[in-house]
Amino acid sequence: MMVSSDFSPLAALIGGALIGLSAVLLLGLKGRVAGVSTIVARLLPPYQDDELPGRVAFVFGLIAAPLLSGLVGYWPQPTITGNSMVLVISGLLVGFGTVWGYGCTSGHGVCGLSMLSTRSIVATGIFMATAMVTVFIVRHLAGG
Repeated sequence: MMVSSDFSPLAALIGGALIGLSAVLLLGLKGRVAGVSTIVARLLPPYQDDELPGRVAFVFGLIAAPLLSGLVGYWPQPTITGNSMVLVISGLLVGFGTVWGYGCTSGHGVCGLSMLSTRSIVATGIFMATAMVTVFIVRHLAGG
């Protein structure tokens, strides 16, 4: 399986700054950590009615951002080649991991690390180590 994209340091810097800004704003204005998996999961019942519009707006922004970037002339062209079943299983494993680890890369990696949360430091270490082992296996042992 191969995943590639056109890397641009400027786009990465701007994207990272926007992610950081959104995390700070959500924490400062709502007292909530910007964990995407938790925000998406809480769109499903049972949910508190007063929080639903904010969650919907957050997810809408995740969907709208790449579409808007296409309108202003920047449209990254990622290429994903590989077995569809492997991609589906991978997605399910990521979903399982976010539930089992009580959060995802945005919640633990962006917000939790910046707050020096022990749980987030451990979780981030585990998913980074898992990612490194997975890349090694796919590239060197599985003939990728």
